[in-house]
Amino acid sequence: MSAIGAESAGSGAAQQDAPHVVVLDHGSGNVRSVVRALEAAGAQVELTAERDRALAADGLVVPGVGAFEATVEQILGVGGDRIIEQRLAGGRPVLGICVGLQVMFDAGTEHGRRSTGLGQWPGEVTRLEAPVVPHMGWNTVKAAEGTQLFDGIGDERFYFVHSYAARSWVMEQTGSLPAPKVTWAEHHGDRFIAAVENGALAATQFHPEKSGEAGARLLANWLRTLPRWAAAGSGDEHAR
Repeated sequence: MSAIGAESAGSGAAQQDAPHVVVLDHGSGNVRSVVRALEAAGAQVELTAERDRALAADGLVVPGVGAFEATVEQILGVGGDRIIEQRLAGGRPVLGICVGLQVMFDAGTEHGRRSTGLGQWPGEVTRLEAPVVPHMGWNTVKAAEGTQLFDGIGDERFYFVHSYAARSWVMEQTGSLPAPKVTWAEHHGDRFIAAVENGALAATQFHPEKSGEAGARLLANWLRTLPRWAAAGSGDEHAR
């Protein structure tokens, strides 16, 4: 367990009713702010790539910064692809952040090089087609109808830092499963996916941990979807 994991485990002992969330430690930078934001939202948080811990957690967060291909390699390097797949097969929630959203798609193309993603969603991540790239700063979103992530915060602004994005959605409703909820944003007229809610798998292109009160409320909304916390009916107590 990392130092952050040990520190979080200690604080978690004081709030045993809180959901246990693992932030997947695959080498992505700046995860301390993700850990702290989740703790502030009411979770017990552990930073680890240990398979059994990641599988047993109430929720798994997959962060990502930097390049698509490098992030995929890091996730594969710790067996994160199998952890994500196994969790989703059992309906256990996973949240991707920034490049952690992008790698859920089939592929990404950066600097003319196409690389394979984790394949949870069909489609490709490509460079934004806008006069100013990267897209850096605060932006509004067009929240999906019936969204849980953006409940009560659909009109808020969130913090983005990216040059690439998924700019189309091709996955439709399958059988009796509810259709995925896709939230969009625009940067200089270029429309791209800002968030997806697809059963147990959710992800945001923006950084909730850098998005102030709106980001904190979004994380609290996600925590309320975790089966353990939802069953306990304690989500409203931790909403910030």
